[in-house]
Amino acid sequence: MEGVDHLAHERNKSEFDVDAMKIVWAGSPHAFVVSDRISKLVASDPGFRKDNRSTLSRKELFKNTLRKAAYAWKTIIDLHLSEEEAAKLRFYVDEPAFTDVHWGMFIPAIKGQGTEEQQQKWLPLAYKMQIIGCYAQTELGHGSNVQGLETTATFDPQTDEFIIHSPTLTSSKVSKWLTEFSVVSGELLVVNFSLLKMHISLICVMTWKGSPVPFLFLSQSGFYNSCFHCSVQWWPGGLGKVATHAIAYALLIVGGREQGVHGFIVQLRSLEDHSPLPGMTVGDIGMKFGNGAYNAMDNGVLRFDHVRIPRNQMLMRVSQVTCEGKYKQSDVPRQLVYGAMLYVRQTIVADASCALSRAVCIATRYSAVRRQFGSQNGGPETQVIDYKTQQSRLFPLLASAYAFRFVGEWLKWLYADVTQRLQANDFSTLPEAHACTAGLKSLTTTATADGIEECRKLCGGHGYLCSSGLPELFAVYVPACTYEGENTVLLLQVARFLMKTVSQLGSSKKPVGTIAYMTRVEHLMQCRCGVQRGFAELSADLVEAAVAHCQLLVVSKFIEKLQQEIPGKGVKQQLEVLCNIYALFLLHKHQGDFLSTGCITPKHAALANDELRSLYSQVRPNAIALVDAFNYTDHYLGSILGCYDGNVYPKLYEAAWKDPLNESVVPDGYHQYIRPLLKQEIRTARL
Repeated sequence: MEGVDHLAHERNKSEFDVDAMKIVWAGSPHAFVVSDRISKLVASDPGFRKDNRSTLSRKELFKNTLRKAAYAWKTIIDLHLSEEEAAKLRFYVDEPAFTDVHWGMFIPAIKGQGTEEQQQKWLPLAYKMQIIGCYAQTELGHGSNVQGLETTATFDPQTDEFIIHSPTLTSSKVSKWLTEFSVVSGELLVVNFSLLKMHISLICVMTWKGSPVPFLFLSQSGFYNSCFHCSVQWWPGGLGKVATHAIAYALLIVGGREQGVHGFIVQLRSLEDHSPLPGMTVGDIGMKFGNGAYNAMDNGVLRFDHVRIPRNQMLMRVSQVTCEGKYKQSDVPRQLVYGAMLYVRQTIVADASCALSRAVCIATRYSAVRRQFGSQNGGPETQVIDYKTQQSRLFPLLASAYAFRFVGEWLKWLYADVTQRLQANDFSTLPEAHACTAGLKSLTTTATADGIEECRKLCGGHGYLCSSGLPELFAVYVPACTYEGENTVLLLQVARFLMKTVSQLGSSKKPVGTIAYMTRVEHLMQCRCGVQRGFAELSADLVEAAVAHCQLLVVSKFIEKLQQEIPGKGVKQQLEVLCNIYALFLLHKHQGDFLSTGCITPKHAALANDELRSLYSQVRPNAIALVDAFNYTDHYLGSILGCYDGNVYPKLYEAAWKDPLNESVVPDGYHQYIRPLLKQEIRTARL
């Protein structure tokens, strides 16, 4: 029935102040007010309708995305929204679009890598959307290995211009595998990191996995270059049909000498009729995974044919080319270029908590609505959420959503701290910040992608419906495991950082910050031997160690959050329960490692499992309230199964009749194909 809250009985069970938890989730009272107001603004505006996305053709979907982006910009202007409010509005519109890359990568790249003069010229145009930008780095043949990009930018001193050229097919920009490494010096130490979380006390135990082996350092030259060459730009969002300009990355060549990969501002299309400029072969790369989803984005292909741009369109904050053709470093430290990368990755971690919490909200509400089996004397069947098997799959994901939220808050602080240090020429924390953002990007995106799919399974058959919101959510989110750093490659970077730290144990340089716990394992340095093994051979083990290190970060930051003052009746207690679930579930999931390394005994493992079951029982009466604290509107969730009032079945039935296939009672094709079958006239039918 309309207007009836079918989940009211669940909400009445809540043992904590939901409004206070909403503020904890938002980050501050101010952030909550802004988020709440903008989300309701978007939800109430029919111009942002999205329930028909999965039924639109690619052209219809793309045109509708253009309309929404223009409508959103008009709304921002008409309502005089601040930059914070505008960002929230784009977030709640919830549609992959060219604006994501324009605001999220194009503008930050100019701010981070452009000179003051370049920023003064280009940023006002970008802020007013008088130009629309994309970020053209990935090639058809290169993605992770940025230093292997094949697009070239050759300086011509006669005209004071760069000639941008795609010499090979694959310089149209894709992933490059790391297959070979070179040894510089040192010894390799293989370490297995294990986490033990019991009663909010954290112990990190590092032990040998197999025989101890020597430590290897890797050179940057250890990447394998394949004989298959591709230099065409491939994948940049917004490039295919919309962007007027790009930050294009190319191998700089000055005076016949290669000077590494640099960024260039390149105009792609006419600002009068939007036609590609001479020398540009540009278009869309085609359909992608899922209905709707990322097909709203015009991921593009671009090939340069000796395109000339002025010298001052090379981003020159760090490195410069003079009009005489001399390449030189500026006074600005080169490390500042990492700022944009750290910013993007910390936002990806924050987005992971949003995506996972959406899926968890849908699955939790539907699990409370759905009833199966267990009817007594004709009474109602058992709510699916009351089954322990459902709880053991769902509640760890609920805990993960909160855990990722808090580690995302910490990463935001870390980014601000590192940025301030970089501006003061203090680079001491940069390696640690890089390892944290790389590792947590990998961990959270992988866990979120897997978690969304698990939530779909938790919703049974109805989870497979587009109207559940979960298939499209998965299709939109799963690329995060690849863009801005392929997840396994990022974990290998974290592994190198950890191995370098281990190699310095026993020296005067003590580990601090997120690696301070390594001071407890200096005894490992006494266990050296002469066995030689390469990094590549042991990379699978090192990836596991990197994941364990990142899990330690997540648990640690959850604990640090609990050490803060958290107002609201019962709020802190609920967060403590979720923290325990998150940590103990990790122990349960990896108990084989804990047992094999002697970190815990079988009795400890059994106690941990008993404690988990008890914690699930504590979450159960608060489950609906805990997802209500996300404060998502039905519009943003985009799910009938996760609707706030729980009135699922009538809405599913109503939605089915809106499908285009139901516009006619007798389907198109009946007379041509079905009738000949039924009337045994198939041999004479015109097929």
